[in-house]
Amino acid sequence: MARKPILTDDDAPALTDAELAEMRPAREVLTAEEFAAVTSVRKAARGRPVAEAPKVPVTIRLDQEIVAAFKATGPGWQSRMNAILLKAAQDLPTG
Repeated sequence: MARKPILTDDDAPALTDAELAEMRPAREVLTAEEFAAVTSVRKAARGRPVAEAPKVPVTIRLDQEIVAAFKATGPGWQSRMNAILLKAAQDLPTG
């Protein structure tokens, strides 16, 4: 696998050893109010949001015609299949 090239930005050159040695923790250089404001900013959550009712992964064997028919409807076919199965499940007799 080819390595990705190192990205450089002329507007933000790499820090020198002298500049790195001069750096201090934010807590030491900011006022208490500034530090609190900076650290109170919540980082954006990464990845898919947690679902209220998460889906359950299953393995199921279906006829080729069924899968082909749903796939032919385009992107989102799994969600459409889920909606149809949900309606059918709600119509099942209980007992």
